[in-house]
This record gives sequence, structure tokens and C-alpha cells, in this order.
Amino acid sequence: MKTTLAKPDIDRKWYVVDASGQTLGRLAVKIANILRGRHKPIYTPHIDAGDYVVVINADKVKLTGKKEEQKLYMFHTGWFGNEYYRSAAAMREKKPAFIIEHAVKGMLPRNKLANAMIKKLKVYAGEEHPHEAQQPITFEG
Repeated sequence: MKTTLAKPDIDRKWYVVDASGQTLGRLAVKIANILRGRHKPIYTPHIDAGDYVVVINADKVKLTGKKEEQKLYMFHTGWFGNEYYRSAAAMREKKPAFIIEHAVKGMLPRNKLANAMIKKLKVYAGEEHPHEAQQPITFEG
């Protein structure tokens, strides 16, 4: 029996995922699997066979427990002593898309292929997105 490997010329679809009321980690797993192409029968780990994902209502994603106040995101300017932390509540106010992007990026492989995969993720805080021309499909899964 021969093993079938995916070719680099893959037909990519666009999916819309509504994040309102969904738990952050479980949502990030679904998005990461779409970006990697794990939902397709032609999935091959060394080929970027994934699809585009548009996430709407990123500001309404749910965090369980006390993560809203206790979860911290660390940033560093590159200078000595200039690391600073922001809580998830502060990030939700300033950049709600960052919360989902950060969670999904952590679930992708740590290689050059992940850089191409994360570029296919489009996250928006509200209901509106500028990708109607691509005719995205609502992802149920």
C-alpha cells in the first residue's frame, strides 16, 4: 500500500468561526487544526494544507475560572528591566484579537511552516469582517 502525500498546490477554503461564548482553549484547538489542515484527508505534517480562518466576536470569548484577572501576558522591550505584564482583562479591552492569536500560535508547531499558517488567521473583535468576497463558510465543529 502506498502512502499518499499532499502536493503544495492545494485548494484553500475560507471559514468563519464565531467566538462568542466559546472557551478560549477549545476554540484555539479547532482553529489550529483548520490552519494546519488536519480536518482534511490529505493532511501531511510537512505541507501547509490548511485553510483560511476568519474569527469574529473575539472580544466575547470565554475564559473559565479566575483567568480573566489572574492570567498574565508577558512582554519585553529588549532593554534591561523592561518586562511588563498585562492581565487578560486588560488585553480584552485594548486588543481583544491578541488573546485568540496568542492561544492559536501556541498550538502550532515551532517551525517556519507555522509562520505561513498563522498568516492565514484573521481575527476581528466585532461581527463585521472585510472577507465577504471570499465567500467564507461557517465552521461547525
